[in-house]
Amino acid sequence: MKNRRESMATALWHIAPGLCELRDERVRIPAEDELQIHTIASGISRGTERLVHHGRVPPSQHGVMRCPMQEGELSFPVKYGYAAVGVVEQGPAAWIGRRVFALHPHQTRFVAPISLCARIPEAIPDTRAVLAANMETALNILWDAAPRLGERAMVIGAGVVGLLCAFLLARIPGLHVCAIDRDPARARLAQSLGAEFFAPDAAPSDQELIVHASASEAGLRLALDRAGFEARILEASWFGDAEPALPLGAAFHQKRLQLISTQVGSVSPAMRGRRASADRMALALSLLDDIRLDALVGPAVPFAELPSSMSALLDPPAGAPQPLCPIILYD
Repeated sequence: MKNRRESMATALWHIAPGLCELRDERVRIPAEDELQIHTIASGISRGTERLVHHGRVPPSQHGVMRCPMQEGELSFPVKYGYAAVGVVEQGPAAWIGRRVFALHPHQTRFVAPISLCARIPEAIPDTRAVLAANMETALNILWDAAPRLGERAMVIGAGVVGLLCAFLLARIPGLHVCAIDRDPARARLAQSLGAEFFAPDAAPSDQELIVHASASEAGLRLALDRAGFEARILEASWFGDAEPALPLGAAFHQKRLQLISTQVGSVSPAMRGRRASADRMALALSLLDDIRLDALVGPAVPFAELPSSMSALLDPPAGAPQPLCPIILYD
């Protein structure tokens, strides 16, 4: 490894509930098995990062919620995020100049182990590549769901992960997919990805496979109500410190429903032992090769404006458009 040198960087830190700031820091010289990466773009995962930004991660889950490259603690201050796209500046010769995706917080330049970096296929633009972590989550959900040809499938919650699940399900022959969301503005996007769209009160019944991704008690109750006999309900939401109350009485048992937890922290048991996390990420990146997915990304915000923009990106005012995956652009 030649020309190894220290560099300076600027990172976003959450310092109190609803408050963040930029801090300058020194980037250490990468080791032989590490890369120094100059960030091009990073994505905001609104559901998870909203909980972190507002300090709503329960203490019992601080360890579970920890990012691979996180610094600080979830009780503040903390540097958090996991959707960075950049170009390798220092490292083994085979990596120099390569675009990579890494599970790293929002920062202008950073060092990461090669094992946590995935090469981005040439066909995937930088801005779409920030969806890699979300696509990896959707992929793991489908591995857990084991969809079957001809099933009636429903996705509740047309956020980024929900829409990516609908996108993947719609690629399976014979599968009928519908997406449910309170926001009618999501209808055209869901339809463009191959799913019918319904408001919650119009959601069809007798569904055989349901992915719940709304992170709301009402959404999970809707899943239980619209599920058919012996249906599988995949719970993909993260509720933080909320404790939803569910009707698990007669109908739940009479219909012999399965309520299945799905989480991206471990490779699905269906593929564990045959696919490592790196294999899953490589597949997720390849699945982003579809121009329709560009509609999930935005708005774009310059990194320098992130401290003043973060709260509005995570919690837009009433009546304002609800972004899916806001993207941070770096000079």
